[in-house]
Amino acid sequence: MFTFDQLAGFIAVAEELHFGRAAERLNMTQPPLSRQIQKLEKTIGAELLERDNRKVQLTQAGQTFLEEARRLMALAERAPITARRIASGRTGFLRIGFTAASGFSILGPLLEEFGQILPGVDLDLQELVTGEQLNGLLTGELDLGLARPPFDEETFDSHLLYRESMVLAVPSTHRLAQLARDITPEDFKDEPLIMHSPTQARYFYDLVVRTLPIRHGNVVHTVSQILTMVSLVAARRGVAFVPHSATLLGIKGVEFLPLAGADDEQVELHAIWNRRITNPALARLLRDLEFSME
Repeated sequence: MFTFDQLAGFIAVAEELHFGRAAERLNMTQPPLSRQIQKLEKTIGAELLERDNRKVQLTQAGQTFLEEARRLMALAERAPITARRIASGRTGFLRIGFTAASGFSILGPLLEEFGQILPGVDLDLQELVTGEQLNGLLTGELDLGLARPPFDEETFDSHLLYRESMVLAVPSTHRLAQLARDITPEDFKDEPLIMHSPTQARYFYDLVVRTLPIRHGNVVHTVSQILTMVSLVAARRGVAFVPHSATLLGIKGVEFLPLAGADDEQVELHAIWNRRITNPALARLLRDLEFSME
């Protein structure tokens, strides 16, 4: 294998087309420079330079190798700088998981803030349900999650990003949309329901069945995504319990109605990370974010 000294010697000779000037540029004598070039050619298995007593010129192989040699030397010079930037958290990758609901609510402002703190760090986004995010944080496939409780507080650290109330999504022409008050269980007891999946949307499912008298015989559709629920409401397939941030979806034909007692137990979204932080970019982000200082 060739050395970086041999590459530097070859580049100098190729640019100067003169062994004497190249040796002077490298602060060395001509004989060892000649030996470096010979060893390089032997390692590569091709003649890179044509030389005689009057001139030095590049062969076709030498012209091609010169481009690669310059690239390799540039990489070698950048490598220590890049390593120091990664170690300090100023560059690298930050892998972030997020729930679909956070994608149309808080994700945009958060990413803008992350970009200001870590302008040289690439953000890799993955839309995942909470369970998938927790697995990713455990295996190291994710650095940060935007997810719902519960989670193991001994394994994960977190910060509550926001709370919001649940609302009832109904078609715009629905009779309940005409009521000028909070909706009670008596109002929707006979309505066809679009319900959260008890496996893929466990957090929302548990919250709804814990706080509202759901008649499971009324459930006509079971889905995992808020966007799908609201779209089905717009198609007049039923009514659905969704977080208030769903109003940001802007889907036509849907009204969002306040629920009586909805403020008693609100929907939560947390930033979650593994307490055993290994990514310098995440460590720097948490250090600089305001909530990490609380």
